[in-house]
Amino acid sequence: QVQLVESGGGLVQAGDSLRLSCAASGRTFSNYAMGWFRQAPGKEREFVATISGSGRSTIYATAVKGRFTISRDNAKNTVYLQMNSLKPEDTAVYHCARSQQQAITTTVCQYDYWGQGTQVTVSS
Repeated sequence: QVQLVESGGGLVQAGDSLRLSCAASGRTFSNYAMGWFRQAPGKEREFVATISGSGRSTIYATAVKGRFTISRDNAKNTVYLQMNSLKPEDTAVYHCARSQQQAITTTVCQYDYWGQGTQVTVSS
C-alpha cells in the first residue's frame, strides 16, 4: 500500500514562510511525479505545484508562482513545499498526492494516492 503523510502546517501571519513535508511509503518513489493541492472549506481542491519523478521538471499554479517551491528528496521518499510570502488566500488544507506517471501533471484525476492533509492558516 502507498501512504502519504503531510506535516509542517500551522498558523502564520501574512508574509511569513512555512515548509510542508510529505513522507511517502514504498521503494519506487522516483517512478512517480508528485503534486501538492489545497482545499479551502466550501471550495474545490485546486492544483498548487507538481514535480516530476526525477525532480528536474516542475509546474506551479499562477497564484503561487514565485512564492512557492516544490522539491523532492528521492533518497528520503519525501517531497517538500517551501511557501514564502504567504497570503491569507493561501489558507487551506494542503494535500500531497502521487501521480500515476513519472511526467508532471496538473490534473487532479491523474493522482491516485492522497495524504490526509495539513492545515495552513495565514492571518492578515
